[in-house]
Amino acid sequence: MTTTGRRALLVAGAAAGAGALAGCTSPSGGQARRPSAAEREAERVARAEAALRLRSVTVARGLLERYDATLAAHPALAPRLTPLRRAVAAHMKALGEGGTTVGPATATTSTPSAPASTAPSASASATPSASASATPKSGTSPTPVRVAAEPRAALKELAAAERTAADGHTTALLTAPPEYARLLASVAASGAAHAYLLTEGARA
Repeated sequence: MTTTGRRALLVAGAAAGAGALAGCTSPSGGQARRPSAAEREAERVARAEAALRLRSVTVARGLLERYDATLAAHPALAPRLTPLRRAVAAHMKALGEGGTTVGPATATTSTPSAPASTAPSASASATPSASASATPKSGTSPTPVRVAAEPRAALKELAAAERTAADGHTTALLTAPPEYARLLASVAASGAAHAYLLTEGARA
């Protein structure tokens, strides 16, 4: 009887210990799960591509600002420049369509619904006010684009900006994913054509 009782106590103790160990190792209660190596690599690749897209969009935006400044300084050039500006705006949109930001592949929890439901609403309500208040406080504005007073010289400046942007896109496509590299190549070729139309092709 005593041997049987001792054995029963040992079995019960072992079962309790196993249950406690399982409770410590199980991801219940919203414990974080660390991202795997594959997830971290996917994040790295996505971040690199997002950074590349951001640089390409920035280049296109600078070119678009040059067009706007030139049109403002020389309204008579609108018939010639408006179609080219429209193309540059379309390029800028296409270059950024894949997204220029990537969320971190940080540890996830088993119960993310509560934070996810509150975080977007808080950020959505805070972002407009923050951006609105930041502009007046900083008092800084983008450096205005200087445009030549003579229309022909302004066209030469615009053509040079097109070539610079095309060179930037050509350099970027060397490290871009295949699909995005094709887009960059197309945009660069379009920029070279624009540069020609603004100079040699504009002579009449």
